[in-house]
Amino acid sequence: MPTVTISRQFGAGGKTLGRSIAKHLGYQFIDNELIQMVAHKAKVSVNWVESVEKEAGGRLQKFVSRLVSKSLIEKVLGDERGYIDEEVYVDLLHQVIQQLADEDNVVILGRGSQYILRERADTIHILLTAEKSDRIRFMEEHYELAPSQAARAVNLEDRRRIHLYRKFGREDYDGPHLYHLVINMSQVHIDKACRLVCVLARRTG
Repeated sequence: MPTVTISRQFGAGGKTLGRSIAKHLGYQFIDNELIQMVAHKAKVSVNWVESVEKEAGGRLQKFVSRLVSKSLIEKVLGDERGYIDEEVYVDLLHQVIQQLADEDNVVILGRGSQYILRERADTIHILLTAEKSDRIRFMEEHYELAPSQAARAVNLEDRRRIHLYRKFGREDYDGPHLYHLVINMSQVHIDKACRLVCVLARRTG
C-alpha cells in the first residue's frame, strides 16, 4: 500500500481527513510526531524545533546563523547536546519523512512531504483546498473557536505555510501538477473525500 501525503490550506480539514484515512486503511497518521522525530535526531528539545518552524525565514534565525558556525556549535556542545537551524531542520525533515515512507503504511500531513517524496512511485499526494470563509467556519466548528480567533488562526497558519515552503525554495505548493488528487473541501464532504483517497490508495497499492 502506498504512503499518503496530505497538503492543505489551513482549515481545509487536513488533520481530520488524515486521521480518518489512516483509520480506514489501517495506517499510522503522522503530524506533530515529525517534530518529535526531528528533535530526537538533532538532540534538541521539541520546543526548539517548533521555534525554528515558526521563525522560518525570520530575522533572528538568519542573524544567529551568520554569527555562529555549525562547526563551532558542535565543538561547544559536544556529542551529548545538539543544534538545529533552518538548514539542519530541512535536512532532518528529509531524512525522517523518507524513513517513514520506507516503513510503509503512513499518512503524512504537510511539512513538504509532497516534495520530499515526489520521486517515489509508492506514494500518492493529496491537496485539500477550500474557500477561506469555509476554512474559518471549519475551525470554529471543529476547534470551538470564536469567529475572530478562527480567522486569526487561518491567517497566521497561511503565513507560516508560505514561510515553510520558502525553506524548500518552492512557491508552487498549491500547483495541481504536484498531486495525484486535488479536493475542494468547500464542495466535497469529508466522508466522501476519505472514500476517494482510500479507493485511490487501494488501487495504487
